[in-house]
Amino acid sequence: MDGVARRRELATFLRSRRERLTPPDVGLPEFGRRRTPGLRREEVAGLASMSVTYYTWLEQARDVSPSRAVVESLAGALRLDRTERAHLFALANHAVPAPTVGADPVHPTLDDMVAALDPNPAYVINQCWDVLAYNRAQAALVREYDELPRAERNNIWLLFADPALRSLLVNWSDEARSLLAKYRAAAAEHAGDARFGALTEALLRASREFREWWPRHDIGGFEPARKQFRHPAAGLLTVNFLKLAPVNHPEHQLLVYLPADASTADALARLTAG
Repeated sequence: MDGVARRRELATFLRSRRERLTPPDVGLPEFGRRRTPGLRREEVAGLASMSVTYYTWLEQARDVSPSRAVVESLAGALRLDRTERAHLFALANHAVPAPTVGADPVHPTLDDMVAALDPNPAYVINQCWDVLAYNRAQAALVREYDELPRAERNNIWLLFADPALRSLLVNWSDEARSLLAKYRAAAAEHAGDARFGALTEALLRASREFREWWPRHDIGGFEPARKQFRHPAAGLLTVNFLKLAPVNHPEHQLLVYLPADASTADALARLTAG
């Protein structure tokens, strides 16, 4: 889409979102009859903390380039949902900001899917690796996350601060370095997010290895991998590790351990049999 077409589409979209709202929808009083549906331009401008002239230029497809802050203010003023907000940022030629960590609960269908994956360990995390949902197999393999304080139901925290998980992973050092590189990349993407900041500070206090490795600024992405666990009851387990993201909630990621051999499959089945 060229610049002119993009501005026209932006103008049409803003007008359509404005016209679907009423003053009570946004907490404004409603006085008298209105000749046109929806909010007035000056009302949207006031809600978005911008001049009426500038907002009018946007709806007239003038050659102006709203900043990210302006687009964010408009998204809030017009009460846009997740999909509409992403569309607005695209029309304004800005990348969509990462959603706030922990903003949304796990969708019930995804929750059901996690449970249905037993006896294969599966769990859902957010962008900060907070564990949001898990099945019986994951609890049997690693732990019951619900027994922990909410701030500690986190894969990064447990990897560096929980001695039990350290002994459970056969190649703990490699696993920890790899996950830290992914966490470093995610923390940069969510710079300023309170959850990332608090978790990083807690890890710097709690883990010698984290304090040593964090200043190196190693970064990495996710690739399907193989992991090994030495479980006190099930013995050596070898699994293939996958991560999937729902299209409608990409900030939630489903992680699944699939047995890499028959003995692991049998052991996982025994872990969840009781």
